[in-house]
Amino acid sequence: MCGRYSLTTDEKQLQTRFVARTMPHAQTARYNIAPTQPVWALVHAQAPQIVALRWGLIPSWAEDKAIGNRMINARAEGIAQKPSFRRAIRKRRCLVLADGFYEWKKTGPSKVPYYIRLKSGEPFGFAGLWERWAGPSGETIHSCTIITTTPNALMADIHHRMPVIVPREAEEHWLDPTVEDPHKVLPLLQPYPAGELEAYAVSTLVNSPRNDVAACIEPA
Repeated sequence: MCGRYSLTTDEKQLQTRFVARTMPHAQTARYNIAPTQPVWALVHAQAPQIVALRWGLIPSWAEDKAIGNRMINARAEGIAQKPSFRRAIRKRRCLVLADGFYEWKKTGPSKVPYYIRLKSGEPFGFAGLWERWAGPSGETIHSCTIITTTPNALMADIHHRMPVIVPREAEEHWLDPTVEDPHKVLPLLQPYPAGELEAYAVSTLVNSPRNDVAACIEPA
């Protein structure tokens, strides 16, 4: 799964990297992004744009928005058939912007947090899905989920799942709104090449979402 990640890259770099004209407001460095919080994602409406979404997908048909608290991740396996995701995989794909993520490795009775990032240090996009939910009181929430897959060789020693990182050359295809056949995008939901990632143990500070500080990503 993916339950925490970081985005410390500034907004100008993000706009350049993801070819988006604007962001709703300034990007501040975030070292410990947690479920239910607002996150940045690249979507394609008339043109690629970076928008704020709530992490934890609320299906449009849901009666209670609390369902989103349990839907921070979507397993790639069978995603096109699952009621919560089958419409979004066709029409509402996104890239959840990040520059690193955390996973916990079980070591004896305890779990050690690890930070994983591209060796290049560049930001990247998780494969994501988003939805618009309208509540009975008129409340509207735009939310998202991060897709996970089986681990690569690096991640297999840490955890049995990993988030899908969309290769840079495939991002345009993943976001293309004219592609509505899931079978044309499902092949992208693969483990990212292990040789392009690095991982190291970090402090248990990251265990609490209240700790959103640079020390979270420093080697233990």
